[in-house]
This record gives sequence, structure tokens and C-alpha cells, in this order.
Amino acid sequence: MASKKGSKEVVKLENKETGYFYTTTKNTRSENTAGKMKFRKYDPKLRKHVIMTEGKMPH
Repeated sequence: MASKKGSKEVVKLENKETGYFYTTTKNTRSENTAGKMKFRKYDPKLRKHVIMTEGKMPH
């Protein structure tokens, strides 16, 4: 079975201080992922874990 089109969205998780970012997918149909995502991820520029927030993806 093929998945329905448009259920996943690619988002960018970025640290505003250093500009370092990760890319991940977000389920747009789920109520749990409503709003901006925030994750605690490793930033190699600072060499520690920081909170990464969802930002705009350039198209």
C-alpha cells in the first residue's frame, strides 16, 4: 500500500545562536505535532546539547 500524499513535511531544526541545523520530517496529520517542534540536540559548534527549534525550510 502506498502512503497518502502530503502526510509528511520536511522541517529544519535550527539553533539561532550558531546557525547549525538538522533536517527531519513532521507528520502534518497528527495533533501531537501541531505548532513548532523543539528538540534537545547536539550542536558541534558549541560542543554541547542545546534546544533546537523549528525554522523555515528554503524551497
